[in-house]
Amino acid sequence: MTDTTAGQQALEGMPRRLYRATPTRLTTWLDCPRRYRFTYLDRPAPAKGPPWAHNTVGAAVHNALAEWWRLPLEARTVAKAGALVSTYWSADGFRDAEQVEQWRRKAQVMVERYVTRLDPADEPRGVERTVGLIHGGTSLTGRIDRVDERADDVDTELVVVDYKTGRHLLTTDDARSSLALAVYAAAAARTLRRPCRRVELHHLPSGEVVSWEHDELSLTRHLDRADDIAGECGAADEAFRAGQAGDDTFPARPSALCGWCDYRAHCPEGRTAVPTRASWAGLADTA
Repeated sequence: MTDTTAGQQALEGMPRRLYRATPTRLTTWLDCPRRYRFTYLDRPAPAKGPPWAHNTVGAAVHNALAEWWRLPLEARTVAKAGALVSTYWSADGFRDAEQVEQWRRKAQVMVERYVTRLDPADEPRGVERTVGLIHGGTSLTGRIDRVDERADDVDTELVVVDYKTGRHLLTTDDARSSLALAVYAAAAARTLRRPCRRVELHHLPSGEVVSWEHDELSLTRHLDRADDIAGECGAADEAFRAGQAGDDTFPARPSALCGWCDYRAHCPEGRTAVPTRASWAGLADTA
């Protein structure tokens, strides 16, 4: 028996090497393995396309709300929340200066309206909080927009809050089926040592909040799914590093998402699937 054969037999039945991932990495693999390769494996990574205006809006809103919670209590005013949007604003992705200013003001109003519903003294347990846990062969980490700590008649529990600024209205199913939110809830409970089963999507354009209350079974199902996806990613990563991965390992998966892909210039299948979109096409109105 050769040393190589003996080594292979010794590895049979052994658990795989711990794979480190975020929910975003796992869902990128599910959406399109080729985009996954471009994003996480190719070095240098292929050049991205132009920035998206809707991402600019989302980043400014998220940064403004995070910074607002970091201010001293007396400084957490509605006007300050709006001013912070301007602090983090940029012109990336917009059609022209008029659209830049139009959307800066829209974003300000969005944030100001949202914070009027908040109690500045109701201190979150975490803002932009990184949490993590190990499940199966996967080390999962993520950063949560906000973690609230809410009390009832019996105990206190944590609530995952995720801000959304997109044009599409959300449903309860979006909260229920989100792999990322389930991972965040399980990881927050593990990291902060408090029960965490409720997840909420706060849609700032409409002011709507959709939520889901997980139980241990549903959280475990999501975590098992994440571990399964991570196993696929890990195998593909190993093949890539060994120089044994071609397009069949990282196939394009054409869909409507191709229109928003940063790497569509490098993917003939994606360009064929969906026409090129303007960088401001993701805004609620593009007139």
